[in-house]
Amino acid sequence: MYAWQVTEPGPLENGPLTWAELPMPTPADDELLVHVTACGVCRTDLHVAEGDLPVHRRHVTPGHEVVGAVAATGSGVSGFSLGERVGVAWLRHTDGTCRFCRRGAENLCPASTYTGWDADGGYAEYVSVPAAFVYRLPEAIGDVDAAPLLCAGIIGYRALRRAALPDGGRLGLYGFGGSAHLCAQVALAQGARVHVMTRGVAARALALSLGAASAQGIEDSPPELLDSAITFAPVGSVVPVAMRALDRGGVLSIAGIHLTDTPPLEYERELFYEKEIRSVTANTRADGREFLTLAGQHHVRATTHRYPLSDAPRALADLKAGRFDGAAVLVNDLS
Repeated sequence: MYAWQVTEPGPLENGPLTWAELPMPTPADDELLVHVTACGVCRTDLHVAEGDLPVHRRHVTPGHEVVGAVAATGSGVSGFSLGERVGVAWLRHTDGTCRFCRRGAENLCPASTYTGWDADGGYAEYVSVPAAFVYRLPEAIGDVDAAPLLCAGIIGYRALRRAALPDGGRLGLYGFGGSAHLCAQVALAQGARVHVMTRGVAARALALSLGAASAQGIEDSPPELLDSAITFAPVGSVVPVAMRALDRGGVLSIAGIHLTDTPPLEYERELFYEKEIRSVTANTRADGREFLTLAGQHHVRATTHRYPLSDAPRALADLKAGRFDGAAVLVNDLS
């Protein structure tokens, strides 16, 4: 099979990805072999390729928003049939026994591993994955539309939960890429008033078309104070901007695995009146199942831009440069 590998992490301009012919993965006893049909392009993939997140596995294949069909099952797997459509996401494995797993916080498991970082991911024709960590997908959502839901959607949903948005509340979203535009749809379906702060003109237009109450620049003030906010842009300087936009008792949720340094916060302007900052670390499988159910019920859909699997570096370059709104999806053009 063919797959992309991160051979020399560094700036995309230096070509950190290599196109390679590799042996077909052999699923372990508890795994499925999945024939990839589509794989979303996530900013985390960019961080892995460029070395912002040091690779955990040499020559790892990125990609963790994978949709495909079961091609083989390990000897210990039951309940899946060949050809069945499944989704593969970021969280690949947890130990199931630590105190975090036992209390339902498996996203904090110290032994957790991740698709496209600790193990090969979906920028490939095939990927193997523990059967306990795959998702069954809503039938009404096609492969390309489903791919971004598996990380951008799930992480956006967890960030929304962490933001503690009250019923009918005012939500601010800072950055409006793949994750934010899915999060916005869930929040709007639940009755929130959504304000978007982002640099891209096309992203602002998309936000308004989805029903946002306003859309302005990333450092602009929303037209009203916010009950909750989420920063999706991996830029630390946005944090104090968002904190100033919060009303008393407001909560800022910081989505994403990588963030540049945050400037010092001014206590009286940005933290007083019981404002809170919360980080987001991965997700639980329960988050994923809840979100996918909501996506099916509320017709949450990604705005997608298709690229052939063989053109993955261009998709990452376009993501880095902000050349599209919504999300990019690699489509398997090889088989």
